[in-house]
Amino acid sequence: METLFIEKEIKYTGKELSPHWIYKNFKIMGNAIVAFIGECEVKLDHMVDIEDVINNEPIYSKKMLSIIEENFNCSLVEMVYKQRLLVTITKELIEKNYPNVNITRNGDDLYINNKKLSVSIATKSITSTLIHFGLNIDSTGAPINASDLEKDIGITDIKNFAIELLTKYKNETEDIDFAASKVRGVI
Repeated sequence: METLFIEKEIKYTGKELSPHWIYKNFKIMGNAIVAFIGECEVKLDHMVDIEDVINNEPIYSKKMLSIIEENFNCSLVEMVYKQRLLVTITKELIEKNYPNVNITRNGDDLYINNKKLSVSIATKSITSTLIHFGLNIDSTGAPINASDLEKDIGITDIKNFAIELLTKYKNETEDIDFAASKVRGVI
C-alpha cells in the first residue's frame, strides 16, 4: 500500500470519495492511503452515510485532517474493519503521545471529553472500496458539539502526526497480510 501526505490544501466535499481519485490526482495506482488538510463541507447531496442524510446532518469543519483510502481487493465489510482499525490506531497514537487527553472510541467515531473529534465512512464503488476519515483541526462552525486536534489535544504539527498515523496504519495492514500468508492450512 502506498501512502502520501499531500502538501497542498484541499477542501473535502465528499466528491473526493470516488474511484481512482487518488490515481487521477496524485498518480498513485492501486491500493493507497493519502492525507491532506483543508476545510471540510459535505452537503447532503454528496453524503454517503444515508443515516446522516435522513437525519439532515451535513458535515462541516473549518479545518480538517482528511484521510482517504482506496482498496481494490477488499469487500465492503473488510473495508469497515479497516476503517475501525484506522480509528483505533489513531486513538492509540493520541493516547501514547498525549496521555492526559480523555479520548474515547464509539464504533468509527472518536471523542474528546464527549465532543466529537472525527467523521468517518467506508463505502463501495464500482471498482473499489473507500474510506474517508476526518479529524477536526479547527472545529469552528461545526453543526455539532465538536473537539479538535489543536485546541483539545495540543497537536500543533499536524503533518508529522498524519505521516506517523499513515505509517502505523500501513505497517499494521502489511503485518496482517504477512500473518495471513505465513500459516499452513488445516484440514
